[in-house]
Amino acid sequence: MCVIIYDGTWEGWLTLVFEMFEFKVSVTAIYRNEQPLQQDIFVPWKRVTTDKSKAQRVWKGLQLRIPKYAQENLFCAFLSELPQIEATLCSAVCFYFSTVEEGHLAFGRNDVLTIHQTAKMVNRERHRMKAFTRFKKQKNGLYFAVIEPDFNVLPLINEHFMRRYADQRWLIYDTKRDYGIYYDLNLVSEVKLTNETVLLDDMVQLEEDEILYADLWQQYFKSTNIKERKNVRLHVQHVPKRYWKYLTEKSI
Repeated sequence: MCVIIYDGTWEGWLTLVFEMFEFKVSVTAIYRNEQPLQQDIFVPWKRVTTDKSKAQRVWKGLQLRIPKYAQENLFCAFLSELPQIEATLCSAVCFYFSTVEEGHLAFGRNDVLTIHQTAKMVNRERHRMKAFTRFKKQKNGLYFAVIEPDFNVLPLINEHFMRRYADQRWLIYDTKRDYGIYYDLNLVSEVKLTNETVLLDDMVQLEEDEILYADLWQQYFKSTNIKERKNVRLHVQHVPKRYWKYLTEKSI
C-alpha cells in the first residue's frame, strides 16, 4: 500500500496505472504535483514520472477491454478534477482489466457508477460551454473569450470551435485553471498567459465594430424580453447565474 504523487496529466495518470500493475502496489490515495501536507508515517509514498510509452500501453489495453464511449467516460471523469477521482478511476480500471466482461456496465460497483455519473456532469458542462462561450473581436483581429467552467472542459471543446470557426484566429481562456486553447487557422494549441492581468487588459481593447455589435445584441435581447412572461426560475435553470458575467447579453 502506498500514496501516489503524479503530475496531474492524463498521460501521467495512465503511467500511474501501468506502475500499479508493474510493481503490484495497492494505492490508498493519489495527489497531483505536491506531496500531501499530512501523511500517514506508516504508509510510504511514491512519485510517478510520466512515461508516454507506458501510458500508451495502458490506453491500448483499455481500448481492447471497453468500448469507445466507456473510454470517453474515463477521460471525462478524469477532467472533473474531483477529489480523489484518480483513485476511483484506478479501482475501475483494475476491474476492467480483470476477467470480467463488460465491466463498464457493472453499475452495482461504486467506482463504475461514480465514473458514469461524473462523466455525465462533465459532458453537461461541455455542452454549456459550447453554448455560453462569447467571443469578442480585438483590435489585433483575435477573437477572445473568457470562461470559468466547473470542470476542465477545454480539451473536450477544442474540436467543436475549430470546426465552427475555422477561418478565424481565436483564443478561449479558462481563468479558473489559468490556461487556454489558441487556434492559429491551422492547429489548436494550449497556451498560458505569462502575465495574466496585463495581457487580459490588453485584450479588452475591442475593435470599434465589436462594441457596436455588442450594444446591438444587448438591445435585441432586451427588446425581445416579454416582462409578462418572465420566468426567472426557468431562465436560471437553463442559464445558471455563474455564467452570466461572461455573457454579452447579460452585460446590460
